[in-house]
Amino acid sequence: MHARIVPLILAVLVTAGALAAETVTTGTLLSEMTDLARLREFPDPAYDTVQFSSYDRTSQIAGGPGWFANNDGFGRERIPAVLSTLKEPDAEGVGHYVIAEVDGPGAIVRLWTALIDGRIELYLDGAKSPVYSGGAEDFLMRLYPTLAKAHGLPAEGYANSLSQRMAGYYPVPFARKCRIVWIGRLARTHFYQIQIRRYEPGARVRTFRVEDLTTYKDEIARAQKYLADPSAMPAPAGRTHDFRLSLPAGTATDALTLEGTGAIARLTLQLSAQDMDRALRQTVLRVSCDGYSLPQVDSPVGDFFGAGPGVNPYDSIPMKVETDGTMVCRFVMPYQKSARIRLENRSGRPVEIRGAAIVNDSPWSRRSMYLFARWRANHGLSTARGPFDVPFVVAHGAGRFVGAVVYLMNPTPIPTPGGGWWGEGDEKIFVDNEAFPSTFGTGSEDYFNYAWSSPDIFKHAYFAQPRCDGPGTRGFIVNSRWHVLDDLPFKQNLAFFMELLHHTPTEGFSYARMGYYYGKPGTYDEHVPMTDADLELPQYPVGWEPLARGGADRGIIYQCEALPCREGTVVRGELFAGARAVQWVPSREGDTLNFKINVAQPGRYSLHLVMQMSPDAGRFGVSIDGTPLGGEEGDWMVDLFEPYLVQLREFAFQRPIELSAGEHTLTLVYKSRNPDSKGPIITGDFLWLRPVERRR
Repeated sequence: MHARIVPLILAVLVTAGALAAETVTTGTLLSEMTDLARLREFPDPAYDTVQFSSYDRTSQIAGGPGWFANNDGFGRERIPAVLSTLKEPDAEGVGHYVIAEVDGPGAIVRLWTALIDGRIELYLDGAKSPVYSGGAEDFLMRLYPTLAKAHGLPAEGYANSLSQRMAGYYPVPFARKCRIVWIGRLARTHFYQIQIRRYEPGARVRTFRVEDLTTYKDEIARAQKYLADPSAMPAPAGRTHDFRLSLPAGTATDALTLEGTGAIARLTLQLSAQDMDRALRQTVLRVSCDGYSLPQVDSPVGDFFGAGPGVNPYDSIPMKVETDGTMVCRFVMPYQKSARIRLENRSGRPVEIRGAAIVNDSPWSRRSMYLFARWRANHGLSTARGPFDVPFVVAHGAGRFVGAVVYLMNPTPIPTPGGGWWGEGDEKIFVDNEAFPSTFGTGSEDYFNYAWSSPDIFKHAYFAQPRCDGPGTRGFIVNSRWHVLDDLPFKQNLAFFMELLHHTPTEGFSYARMGYYYGKPGTYDEHVPMTDADLELPQYPVGWEPLARGGADRGIIYQCEALPCREGTVVRGELFAGARAVQWVPSREGDTLNFKINVAQPGRYSLHLVMQMSPDAGRFGVSIDGTPLGGEEGDWMVDLFEPYLVQLREFAFQRPIELSAGEHTLTLVYKSRNPDSKGPIITGDFLWLRPVERRR
């Protein structure tokens, strides 16, 4: 056959395949947002997903100079974080810049910002007038409601769960071209991430119009309902297979074997053991399909469900962990001939397991793929030797990447996110032999859809931080992100890395992680069997001492158990600084706990309390030398109730307090308990006073 004819035939076949596929519309994309079954097949029409972001352009060559540069949107970058300049800055420094551009059919599938000013103009299919022209932050976080308001539509019908923390999941399809222009000042902070699908040539795509907000109102409402409450999604059809296992230490057994063609549409497990943290990490789940020599799923049970260490409740589109330890996987696991679920107990103690699998007769086609779940861990890492890239998945074949979870133990002694933060590093995702990653991020927390090293607990449909021990970002931390609408297809290979860049040199850092992807038969990766050392749970440094650096810089630290106090009792725990804290059980409103504090130098100080939050904690106010700390809205009150977890948190009264040299009395005044709290307990670990400079 003539050499020139082959590419022509291939092009015709690709175009014919694209024309046979369903037309992509705003409505179909909204339906995809909660459709996990579609992920099990290679996409049709085919697409890749690229990210435009404000990453530091000093990073130009993988592993080369500037590869770990970190000025990614803070302003005044040496190389502007834009694609091109349309209009040079005016006298006030405002310029017009292209920040994202795609030729051909595609769709915007995810937007994110931590902070950005200026305006955005969105142009589709080469039109001279923008579909959107307005605030940059509104575009990146609240696109549909902002468009609705601008066009006289009921804006309250288009927000809610499509906006998830700092990310906006507002699909915008286009048939021929997308250009996003930012109008702003390069000298100011401008963080952004924009993920766009690029469909194969010939794909049929109906371009977004504002009228879509009305045309597809039912699809919007359905997506919002399930994104707000993933458990409201209908259960999949199929036969339910229940099983119960008693696994003695050191044994393994098949929980379920299946023959024929089908799919595990939902898997539920619940473990019972004397030490649940250890059992969830050291009981291994393996799912093997079609007699493959290596299982497609190979992971500690708890980590597979995004639960560990321990039980940390959350609900997302693919995974759910309930307060009683019930864990649910909604990712579909197809197989052509057979499937086997096997569990191995490597915890050293007996484990009881209850489980269920919903199985249906899903057909197998040339586009069908297996679910792979790959776990690995590195303990005892040092961040003192500089940043490095941590591999999650390096896979060869065809498939799509659908999720990542990290399980960290950050032993930093700095009690604030600033200084103790682990996640300055960027995600770097190479697809199909790319020399430079088509997804290059702006920080680990940005990848997980939050920002500013936040330690609070949050749970959304596509991401979560269900555990962060504290104080600050110290201790065990779990972050997850699920790529449902923004999945990352690959035709030849995929390499997912996350840079580890810590604020402060830290020894003994533990980095376990999961990577989830679907792969066609024949796909292989770099996964290796886990060792007993891998499965060990990292331990807190015994009797750690807080360090006055970072956000606590210049702080004068006082351990609560070292302060004169008559009302409280000293308790022990590995979470506490010095392994000890003061616990107080007030009996009635108005009861007080008094600490005597010596101040060496007179001056103005901010007060920072590190307290334990728990399901049985109460509320308290604070006074210094009998004067309540408060403001125009009344006394400063702290609520220590946390519905499930036990964690340490910093509570700061930033308004300066004038203190003379000598002894002062810090008083905690019991106010009440949260209506949902099981008790009134107040537990204080340590506090610090931070000098505040006087304004001139």
